[in-house]
Amino acid sequence: MRAQENDLITRTGPGTAGGELLRRFWQPVALLDELTAARPVVPVTIMGERLVLFRDESGRYGLMDRHCPHRGADLCFGRLEDGGLRCPFHGWLFDATGQCLEQPAEPEGSTYYKKLRARAYKCVERSGIVFAYMGPGEPPPFPEFDCFMAPREYTFAFKGLWECNWLQALEVGIDPAHTSYLHRFFEDESPDEAYGKQFRGTAAGEEIPLTRILRESARPRIELEDTAYGFRIVTRRDLRDGREHVRVTNLAFPQAIVIPMGPQMTITQWHVPVDDTHCYWYSIFTSFGDPVDRETMRAQRLQGHSLPEYRPHTNRANGWGFDAEDQRQRTYTGLGADVNVQDQWAVESQGPIHDRTKEHLGKSDVAIIHYRKLLKRAIEAASSNEAVPFVLGEQAASQVRGPVAIDVVAPPGEGDASWKRKDLERRGGTKWARDPGLLEAAAVTR
Repeated sequence: MRAQENDLITRTGPGTAGGELLRRFWQPVALLDELTAARPVVPVTIMGERLVLFRDESGRYGLMDRHCPHRGADLCFGRLEDGGLRCPFHGWLFDATGQCLEQPAEPEGSTYYKKLRARAYKCVERSGIVFAYMGPGEPPPFPEFDCFMAPREYTFAFKGLWECNWLQALEVGIDPAHTSYLHRFFEDESPDEAYGKQFRGTAAGEEIPLTRILRESARPRIELEDTAYGFRIVTRRDLRDGREHVRVTNLAFPQAIVIPMGPQMTITQWHVPVDDTHCYWYSIFTSFGDPVDRETMRAQRLQGHSLPEYRPHTNRANGWGFDAEDQRQRTYTGLGADVNVQDQWAVESQGPIHDRTKEHLGKSDVAIIHYRKLLKRAIEAASSNEAVPFVLGEQAASQVRGPVAIDVVAPPGEGDASWKRKDLERRGGTKWARDPGLLEAAAVTR
């Protein structure tokens, strides 16, 4: 890769080609939990833009320039009143669309305020995350992913700040080969201790721990299948008893992954640029079994993060918590048992913006290679005002299902049938199935 190509796919600030592409899709900007205080106003920086997010008295979300268009005062200190956010400097009032409603110091009868609108972006809340559309024209519909369609009690949302470019954060999620080393544990936990933890449970319908599978089978076969939303990654590992472990994950273009977390839960995770050297990951955990234990999930994650920035306690400044004794006895990395910290080290240690001109990719990097090609083509389309791939219309968005994200163990040659059957059973048995036909179909498979 040439240096200019690396810049093209990593830079997302205003006026950049990469930023123009990402602005054509809904972007996570805050957790709903950040707006539960008595004064729901928070600063947001995304793709280099300094913004303020607020919820007015009627429940509408507004996301607009952080600095008042009058004389630049910081609207994060504004007052929520009279149907909008009021600047304390001169009292100018703005609604959720950025429209100026009042300019109290102007002459009586002045209509100047009607001509003034701050730059603002449309916002909606989905499954505990506030999303914004920052591109031209009308925003696209949300695809009917499980994480958006499940009832609220079956989802949980969280986020975390990483000190690196968004793209290297995303690429670790579409790299199936790394799990056998980066997430290798020398001892297996009881499945009873696995709730809320990645790679610590078992495959669907099995008792064999995932940690053992990843540890004992380090040479996976990786296959890609293009989909309406991006592509599916099917990773196969041969087990010692002759069976096959199949893990199905997804790239939801442009910057989300959908992966399994145990037999009854999936993670949909976005990697969102703050600027070119920092990003947030936003995750929606979706349960297909019982309602999510939010108290436990939140407590687990808050142990490792500082509010209000959701900054991890372990980071570059303290060597990501590396412990030589842990590396010798417990984990392959020596970075402790938190899989998220292991991923964080892998992508932050590459540097703020990874220099891809120095890479030597192999066959196991097939998903990363495929994604970069899609990304460059989509950037070119957005720059040329052509139809952008994976921006779904109403009909296509309403027909998207899943995406399937599951781990299964199957007899030789039966991996595909097994993961499709297990996914059907899981969906048919869920308490919030959208398609009643799934219940009958799942019953037949049993």
